[in-house]
Amino acid sequence: MPLMTAEEYLDSLRKLNLKVYMFGRRVSNPVDDLIIRPSALAVAKTYELAHDPEHEDLMTVRSHLTGEKINRFTHIHQNREDLLKKSKMGRLLGRETGCCFQRCVGMDALNALSIITYDIDLKYATKYNQRLLNYLRYVQINDLTVDGAMTDPKGDRSLPPHKQPDPDAFLHVVEKRKEGIVVRGAKAHQTGAVNSHEILVMPTQAMGPDDADWAVSFALPSDAEGITYVMGRQSCDTRKLEPGKRDQGNIMFGGHEALVIFEDVFVPWERLFMYREYDFAGRLVELFAAYHRQSYACKVGVGDVLIGAAQASAEYIGVEKASHIKDKIVEMNHLNETLYCGCIACASEGHQEPSGTYCVDILLANVHKHNVTRFPYEISRLAQDIAGGLMVTMPAEADFSSGEVGHLLKKYFKAKDGIPMENRLRILRLIENLTLGTAAVGYLTESMHGAGSPQAQRIMIGRRINMREKIRAAKKLAGVE
Repeated sequence: MPLMTAEEYLDSLRKLNLKVYMFGRRVSNPVDDLIIRPSALAVAKTYELAHDPEHEDLMTVRSHLTGEKINRFTHIHQNREDLLKKSKMGRLLGRETGCCFQRCVGMDALNALSIITYDIDLKYATKYNQRLLNYLRYVQINDLTVDGAMTDPKGDRSLPPHKQPDPDAFLHVVEKRKEGIVVRGAKAHQTGAVNSHEILVMPTQAMGPDDADWAVSFALPSDAEGITYVMGRQSCDTRKLEPGKRDQGNIMFGGHEALVIFEDVFVPWERLFMYREYDFAGRLVELFAAYHRQSYACKVGVGDVLIGAAQASAEYIGVEKASHIKDKIVEMNHLNETLYCGCIACASEGHQEPSGTYCVDILLANVHKHNVTRFPYEISRLAQDIAGGLMVTMPAEADFSSGEVGHLLKKYFKAKDGIPMENRLRILRLIENLTLGTAAVGYLTESMHGAGSPQAQRIMIGRRINMREKIRAAKKLAGVE
């Protein structure tokens, strides 16, 4: 099958029989639901740009399995150039959509598993890697979107999985059959879950021998029997239901999160990539986290949009030449480009694993993501500073159309001569959306908690820094024996 178009992708979602709940009701057609659809359109952009001659070098690649042209989101990195293009692709799509485009998690999960299944096979003479490669061919040939599902609800964080009062706090195996296994549990904060064709499950933390039933990785169709999705709430989400689009800010795209519940779901052996190999769970989490922390190149692209909106808002009211405005714009760009340096650096320092897959430099990937937990917040603060209070005190679009007060609003919210008031209001709503509304989930909250909390990165940085070498260098120059 050739690369899917954006419309073919959306049509493929309509063929899924997903069990989705939102606002206490079941959603019969998620892809055309007014609240969910903008997130599906963001994923569709990853299909659209794969057909654009200007961007196909970033968006597509030759499969190392089939030799066919495939979407880069289904690719296993074969060299440093692949890692670099992944970062550049993330920035491009962040700038094009202004939100999370949702396919990175599956790509990162596939790459991490391509390494860990090989390593498990070496130790235990299992056949996980071949299973994964067979699954990867299926994903590539059909140009599928895969949701990488790692985060468990976790229950009492002070207890390991096997000591939880409710064993379902971590997804686990509840039955072994001749044809496969049965699992129960949930995966939380799943970005783009209902826009995916496949769910690729991984354990969420390092585990011990008593946690073997929780050490499981597998892939299933997203509409497999027993899987239920409950959509997460986002700030200003019901604005998408209102007439007109101005108050949405980003009038084209959006993201979504869901709780994915597995109620005694059957997994056939050929879709199983880890089963009770608890000693490899921590390494899988480390690899996936490193890849996914690199993926936050997307926030650089969203930052491009926010910086552009802040500059436009200043120009609309005639303050763009003020020295403090120019200095704030420079600082926003400095922070944003520093983030880009991080994702490019961890790709440039990538290395080849025994499986043949190229992995990012894990230390630099964690440093990059740790910066992402900070810099977008400062960029957002500066954008709000430049935008001014009207960003959050602006009346609704319907008020501007009112026969009673609309003409007064147009009079008092007018900016510079020659600047349509509509333009100013739309840009302010976009800044609100990116820093406070639905897009703030993808830009700010994901920056903080996506791919692990800030403390998770600090732990990895502490583990990866070679302190003995630093001490050796200092002693040598000081003449200390």
